[in-house]
Amino acid sequence: MLLHALAALLLAARPAPARADTTHLDSPWRQDETLLPPVGTGRDAAPAPADTVRRRRVVVEYSDWYARRLAVHRWASYSMLPLFAAQYAAGQQLLDHGIDAPLWARRSHGPMATGVAALFTVNTATGLWNLWDSRQDPAGRRSRLAHSLLLLASDAGFTATGLLASRASNSGSARQLHRNIAFASMGTAVLGYAIMLPPFRKD
Repeated sequence: MLLHALAALLLAARPAPARADTTHLDSPWRQDETLLPPVGTGRDAAPAPADTVRRRRVVVEYSDWYARRLAVHRWASYSMLPLFAAQYAAGQQLLDHGIDAPLWARRSHGPMATGVAALFTVNTATGLWNLWDSRQDPAGRRSRLAHSLLLLASDAGFTATGLLASRASNSGSARQLHRNIAFASMGTAVLGYAIMLPPFRKD
């Protein structure tokens, strides 16, 4: 009996065999356990890091009218630089020679100014409408906003240029102011145009 009791005690005192880790190394649970640092206990316990939340891609749907307005906006923009060049040439002739300027300059300056006004009216309407429709799209947002602000500044400048046109025919100082504001407006518009070109557009 004594021997049986000793044998039972020895069997009970033997350490249990180590359990095999059945978790696969590729399991996400296994990876999480190896990546997490040990968490202490008590007051000095380090807080467990929060789970990393991946941002979901924002899906923005555009209507067919967005594409149509964009096409109108782009095709109108293509006429901007040639129109600016022709208007500069005519305006410079009028500034230098006054009533003795060439006939083509005197006859074309007014209609081309009307063309600039029509161009910026169309592009302001289509551009602001599409800017509102794309407000949820993060791609290219900074470029769109910078482009819009610069072109709106050009709108204001060309409006002031038109208001000075009647005074410019009778006053040398008004002609210089008319010319300077027109140049500044053209420069702002060209800069806003360049921002949207692929080599300069960063986002």
